[in-house]
Amino acid sequence: MSAIRTLRTVFTVVGSAFFVLYFYQLIYTMIGLVHNKWPQTKPLREHRFAAIISARNEEKVIANLLESLRAQNYPREKLDIFVIADNCTDGTADIALEHGARVYERRDTRRQGKGYALAYFFRCLKRDGLDVYDGYMIFDADNIVDPDFTREMNRLFDTGEYGAITGYRNSSNFAANWISSGYAIWFLREARFLNGPRMHLGTNCHVSGTGFLVSADVIRRNGGWPFFLLTEDIQFSVACAAQNIRIGYCESAIVYDEQPTTFKQSWCQRLRWSKGFYQVNGRYAGSLIAGTVSMPGRAAWSCFDMLATIAPGTILILAELLVLGGIALSVWNLPAWLAHFVLRRCGRFAVRFLVEYYLLMLLYGLLTVISEWSRIRCPGVKKILYCFTFPIFMLTYVPISITALFRKVSWTPIAHYGEEAARISR
Repeated sequence: MSAIRTLRTVFTVVGSAFFVLYFYQLIYTMIGLVHNKWPQTKPLREHRFAAIISARNEEKVIANLLESLRAQNYPREKLDIFVIADNCTDGTADIALEHGARVYERRDTRRQGKGYALAYFFRCLKRDGLDVYDGYMIFDADNIVDPDFTREMNRLFDTGEYGAITGYRNSSNFAANWISSGYAIWFLREARFLNGPRMHLGTNCHVSGTGFLVSADVIRRNGGWPFFLLTEDIQFSVACAAQNIRIGYCESAIVYDEQPTTFKQSWCQRLRWSKGFYQVNGRYAGSLIAGTVSMPGRAAWSCFDMLATIAPGTILILAELLVLGGIALSVWNLPAWLAHFVLRRCGRFAVRFLVEYYLLMLLYGLLTVISEWSRIRCPGVKKILYCFTFPIFMLTYVPISITALFRKVSWTPIAHYGEEAARISR
């Protein structure tokens, strides 16, 4: 019976670790349910911004984004648009020029990824004497930007409190299938129940890939964009927490992006994300632990929060599964009745884990969809249906995370089609 005791011990230890690391997110969730009103301050001036789009073979979608940027409710002379045509072999650069963007073409097949493209852009900007902006808004080519995005970002940026600000990330193709809706619910949860509560508590938010603003002061302080890991957005967020640079959240600055719709695309993208989280954890965990111990008040909490964000929580799940599998494989030399008993208990533990995880993710999905109901572009029946597939989407992270531990992962582009984005832009 020692195997069963071991299994219970492992489940107890892992459960306790999860509680210690992530109980605070339950408090965040309660804050997100109660507080959703944001003060509207009047900016003293309209800052000069540059919108930056890193694009690789995005001729199918980039025109929609550029049109939405040209349609901003913001003085046109204070918003310039730049496109980094990154190793493009299609008409992306030509389309960008036709829509009034300034284009930098980059040719470097060895250093691939958004981080390298942004670093190249800031070097070019400084070389050409064009680093004259107060801040830089960073988008992906498949985005559509709400007409008030820049104005709302400027409102918060003008307070001078933040080195970076992230917007509200919605999805243009929520209704496509269970994969795109899984992404969409996750990002909506991140906005409502993570970044929103962080803003209310005065601690650091984190940027999420696209639709965020970085102060020119932060760019100068970093000597450009030195973030090249597979998840450069999380790397930037963690570095800001470690350096006590505040990241804010602007709920009224809305950006729509297109989510993958095939499992193959989703696997490749999330494999890169999982590997990137391991990379960031390996590089910054020590700095965040030191910051948690040595920094004052909210800065220390921001370090802990980012540490919990990058901590490989999936590893705890994998530990459970590994022990479960090890015990199941070890019963071959036991008497048949005892082997049957152990396997039956292992099965119960596995079912219990799956049921509890499913119900937890279902609860988060329902809370998110109900809270953000009016902002989700999808028939009501599908909104509810996809809450029940959201836990399945999240469970697929387990094999992805296992693969990321052992496999070498590189950046690969995700194909975009822009059909739903074109409808939103109209």
